Amino acid sequence: MNATARRMASLGRAELTLLGRNRNNLFIALLMPLLMIFVLRSSLSQMGTDELPRGIAGATLVGGTGMVLVLVVYMGLVSAYVARREELVLKRLRTGEASDAEILAGAALPSAAIALAQCAVLAVGGVTVLDMPAPERPDLLALGLVAAVALLAGLAAVTTAVTRNVESAGLTTLPFFLVSAMGSGMLVPREALPDGVADVCELLPLSGVMEFVRAGWFGVEDTADLLTAVLTTLAWGAITVFAVRRWFRWEPRR
Repeated sequence: MNATARRMASLGRAELTLLGRNRNNLFIALLMPLLMIFVLRSSLSQMGTDELPRGIAGATLVGGTGMVLVLVVYMGLVSAYVARREELVLKRLRTGEASDAEILAGAALPSAAIALAQCAVLAVGGVTVLDMPAPERPDLLALGLVAAVALLAGLAAVTTAVTRNVESAGLTTLPFFLVSAMGSGMLVPREALPDGVADVCELLPLSGVMEFVRAGWFGVEDTADLLTAVLTTLAWGAITVFAVRRWFRWEPRR
């Protein structure tokens, strides 16, 4: 294991320990996604078959995966980054050997691991309990999950710029959560949106990775849609990296 990996692993273990001590964040990471999946399945049952071409089970798997990623990675990391910033942990870490990227990535490791584990459990449950066929393109599914984790971690870091304390994190993360849930195919499947609205929503930050998730489960129906997903994800990734470098704060406002 090289020095970078050792430093990131050490940061990840420390963050996991702190996560275990915070009941609120632990609840969001472990139980909230499961509750939201039940809510999602209940709301999807009210839709007609024309709006759910993949059925309730398929829509639940795709939407549930997105919910897990947003709740655990994005919302969880905003609280974690803000807490470490206000406690001056991030400022102290910058005086050591770890680079800025290593500090942010190391702190994101526990949330990423929990989210990916829950997505794996959801996938197994979909196949064994919901009688869904196995993913047709597991490579695209895995790529979408990894890209989503990286993008959401960056977006979480950006959101901390407008989050003054941990208590306000629930408010500052709500707009992105609602926009992604309604427009990127989580609570409302993309097929159920009007054509004009769907075209606009296709450009949202998570729409690209959600297209990879859909393609992973059901196969590639239109290569143009997949190409758009790649370009959208890369564009938002570049914007996010710029925004983190420009606006991320390593210490509290005084």
